[in-house]
Amino acid sequence: MATLSLCMIVKDEAANLPKCLDSVRSVVDEMVVVDTGSTDETLAIARSYGATVYSIPWNHDFAAARNTALQHVTREWVLVLDADERLVDGIGEKLRRAIANENCLVVNLVRQEIGATQSPYSLVSRLFRRHPDLQFNRPYHAMIDDSVMTVLQREPQWVIEDFPETAILHEGYRAEAIASRNKAQAARLAMERFLTQHPGDPYACSKLGALYMDMERPTYGIELMERGLKTENLDPPVAYELHYHLGIAYSKMRCVAQAAHHYQQAIQQPLLPMLKLGAYNNLGSLQQALGDNQGALATFETVLGIDPTFTTGHYNLGMALKAQGKLLEAIAHYNEAIRLQPDYAEAHQNLGVVYLKLGKVPEGLTAFAQAIELHQMRNPDEAQRLIQGLHQMGFTFESTGSFKTSERSGRKR
Repeated sequence: MATLSLCMIVKDEAANLPKCLDSVRSVVDEMVVVDTGSTDETLAIARSYGATVYSIPWNHDFAAARNTALQHVTREWVLVLDADERLVDGIGEKLRRAIANENCLVVNLVRQEIGATQSPYSLVSRLFRRHPDLQFNRPYHAMIDDSVMTVLQREPQWVIEDFPETAILHEGYRAEAIASRNKAQAARLAMERFLTQHPGDPYACSKLGALYMDMERPTYGIELMERGLKTENLDPPVAYELHYHLGIAYSKMRCVAQAAHHYQQAIQQPLLPMLKLGAYNNLGSLQQALGDNQGALATFETVLGIDPTFTTGHYNLGMALKAQGKLLEAIAHYNEAIRLQPDYAEAHQNLGVVYLKLGKVPEGLTAFAQAIELHQMRNPDEAQRLIQGLHQMGFTFESTGSFKTSERSGRKR
């Protein structure tokens, strides 16, 4: 049986590390943890799990740090995780069977982005044979893919496999962290330096182009992503990223035809369907905004056929059903979205809308009260807008969290 090492770089991860190491301790034969300057209990926690721990100075280069960690690995295969990731329960034996293939060089793993509302899955090359020429490249989005292609050109007997089910759970998805100015600036500088040295690199064009869009620099973003698409023989994952981000870019610029084209091109890439949920979901939202309710309905049904647990998919399907007057079906999907994510304020709010349309005033006001409470914690302006709107309808929201209803609001709506 092939042996397996866990390989990690960490810094101040005392809060996350135990959960990560618990998920792998019965799966791997060795744990190698390289610390880049922790000041908390990270090193002690790693050692308590039996990990071999090394310390290095941080030089703002993720690839260099990961390659240093690889130098300390001694087993046949390597599993790379970050501290805010963990293996899916019970997946270890299946991973062991996957690496038993003597012809396999890399097993790509599906990672679920917990909390992501648009693209809940990604494919990452985190499980690979310890080959002397496999190493990480790129200072920010460090990955082994470039070196894999080099090895395959010289040693074509190797195969790359895609593991067919979700293997990694990533809990570090935070919209506020992604939008952080400092984080965005660090990413921009690192990727700009890389792109200066590799001006035609399509992956860099995709990542930096998307970052420019987030930083309200649409002209630069679109130019970069369009440049990336001109690369011959694009790998499907990179082609998907370019088309997907161009769809977002053109949507922001209200260039609807171009946006729809790129979402459709993204969907056509030969990838696992779950990896294309973001493009399907955005295409459905685009169709709905254009008044194509039937098209949106079909697209969101496809989304839930791929992943019945996709919370945003249930919410969006509820919206499409509401637009067609299928209110009872809409209620079912709003309730499923709330079951999957109880703090989904918009789902509670639209559930209230549908209940009022059906004349179910008490149920509607209960849903609105929950929506207001959630909005007050995250978006007070939206909470106030909702309160004022309901007040105009004759429903007064009181400090107790309940409504006082006037006579005129009791009629069926």
